[in-house]
Amino acid sequence: MRYDSLSKQELEQLYKQEQNAYADCKSKGLKLDISRGKPGREQLDLSLELLNNLKSAEDCIADGFDVRNYGLLDGIPACKRLFAEILNIDESQIFLGGNASLQLMYDTLAKAYTHGLLHSPKPWSQLDKVKFLCPVPGYDRHFGISETFNMEMISIKMNDDGPDIEAIEEAVKDPSVKGIWCVPKFSNPQGVVYSEAVIKRLAALRPAAPDFIIMWDNAYCIHEFDGPYTPIAEILALSASFGNPDMVFEFASTSKITMPGAGVAVIASSKANITYMKKLLSLQTISYDKVNQLRHVRFLKDMKNSLAHMQKHAAILKPRFEAVLGALSKEIEPLGIASWNHPKGGYFVSLDTLPGCAKRTYELCLGAGLVMTTAGATHPYGLDPEDKNIRIAPSYPPIKELEQAIEVFCVCLKLAALEKLLQS
Repeated sequence: MRYDSLSKQELEQLYKQEQNAYADCKSKGLKLDISRGKPGREQLDLSLELLNNLKSAEDCIADGFDVRNYGLLDGIPACKRLFAEILNIDESQIFLGGNASLQLMYDTLAKAYTHGLLHSPKPWSQLDKVKFLCPVPGYDRHFGISETFNMEMISIKMNDDGPDIEAIEEAVKDPSVKGIWCVPKFSNPQGVVYSEAVIKRLAALRPAAPDFIIMWDNAYCIHEFDGPYTPIAEILALSASFGNPDMVFEFASTSKITMPGAGVAVIASSKANITYMKKLLSLQTISYDKVNQLRHVRFLKDMKNSLAHMQKHAAILKPRFEAVLGALSKEIEPLGIASWNHPKGGYFVSLDTLPGCAKRTYELCLGAGLVMTTAGATHPYGLDPEDKNIRIAPSYPPIKELEQAIEVFCVCLKLAALEKLLQS
């Protein structure tokens, strides 16, 4: 029963039914939240061993170094080796930070503005204009960083195999285009995995700007919840092979592997970039939390054990995604009022409403006690030109609350669609 096949009288009848359903949702006084991709408590409990796996002074020695002391700005060798295995790169390409890769991303762009990057003719703050490419739908925090630095953000459409590479190749002919945000595996929010062909063409770009950078936010590098681990093409080696050894800054962390509030983040780039960034960061900090780095090494051990740990996460996450996708399939798919992705990993479901319905759906959800990511947040400046994309984050609530949340969401989506159709 597609809504677009119904008469106005039939739509009005359905609208009254959904108004009653919405009133019932509001009467329950619900307080539900599917706004951010946070691990739930069950997931956090998987890593409790982290809190007590260093019990003596001897436990704090790694590679002959006492991690409790000053030193090793770029991190302990054992943790570098762990990340090198996970990311399939050389440990000399790694700089270890604190608990948040977002901080390292911010710092990288801040250094570009204050000092310039390795190949910058001048600091970006001295330029008339800085433009950045933003695949959409995309990650709101990336856009927030860009907006903080007054960048002009240029939207690039996301396809099923990654961002529109032809549009990127054309855009980088402009020397004021200084970079691009990328979430190459299980992209936020669509769950897109970049194809090898797209990654190769990104690595082979010939930008007009000598200091153009690819901000490669590999946040979900081992985060499959449906199916076996599948690596993507390794962009650092590819970019070097195409004569762009310093073009890529890769970021990753243990935020959704162990504990987001107590994880380890990493920059991976060329040896030249790492040396340059170490020089700048050496005046900012003596070192990051090496005790926590060692705790992670003792807990995760290696790639094999890390993947086994991620399967425990998968067992918790998969039923949540199935609950969301099952409800959408049952309640929304027959109506023809939305489309959505079916991710195999990551933390989000990206849904497109009928054009012009996302903000209204969001407002209705808030009115019924359901907090979601603000409509428009998946686009630069918070402006979705078609007002249709909504990001759903199933991970955090207990499964029963999640089922309530998606029930409320479906009612709100139907109501918004009916309002739109009755206005047309």
